Amino acid sequence: MQKTTQIALRLLIVDDHPEIHEPLAAYLRRYGFEVSAAEDGEQMRAALHESRFDLIVLDVMLPGEDGLSLCRYVHEHLAIPVILLSALGETSDRIAGLEIGADDYLVKPFDPRGLVARIRRVIRRTRHADSPLSGAPRTRYRFASWVMDVEKRELSNVQDGTPLDIGDAEFRLLRVLLENPQTVLSRDRLLDLTCRLEANVFDRSIDSQISRLRRKLGDDARNPRLLRTVWGDGYILTADVVRSSA
Repeated sequence: MQKTTQIALRLLIVDDHPEIHEPLAAYLRRYGFEVSAAEDGEQMRAALHESRFDLIVLDVMLPGEDGLSLCRYVHEHLAIPVILLSALGETSDRIAGLEIGADDYLVKPFDPRGLVARIRRVIRRTRHADSPLSGAPRTRYRFASWVMDVEKRELSNVQDGTPLDIGDAEFRLLRVLLENPQTVLSRDRLLDLTCRLEANVFDRSIDSQISRLRRKLGDDARNPRLLRTVWGDGYILTADVVRSSA
């Protein structure tokens, strides 16, 4: 009977301090990862051009182009998950990282065992999300004057088919609301279902995402009818939602 050879996951660590990325790379290799390192944005882009990676561990504070800019580039052009590392631990810093497309955000100093767990969790989640079964039907949600195509990750206007520019965090939040229409969902519940980090840290991020969704969907912020606030309880999508598969 032939043995199945498991392909090692390939990681790219981007950090300008060798005393950080070298021992971290050695530690991650003990868990079976293949690890490469880059010390700035230029080296990172060269590595991405030459090799395929399953995940990038990216420091925010880099010489030249910073980690947030690089994370935005990866999110917009490459299908590679990113975990940001930073000494900046304020809630606003973490939210900023998540909203430009990071899959997780870890504050220095950190336990490397926690990083291993986060790497595995992010890869498991993104592979599950990006690998639908061959021939599986596409899911669409129709509500108000909008249609969301889940597999295409596209939200478009029913009348003229014009796609709406919607960020990844907003997409995840809207999908959860569409899956639970006319149901009050608390901030904690929405965070559990949508956010990529600990819920108790990012409660305010849901409020800002709701505000952006309202603006993009044309829902009056002063008197919202589509995405209503239920004071003390959370938010509710009031529209009728029709789910279809094609």
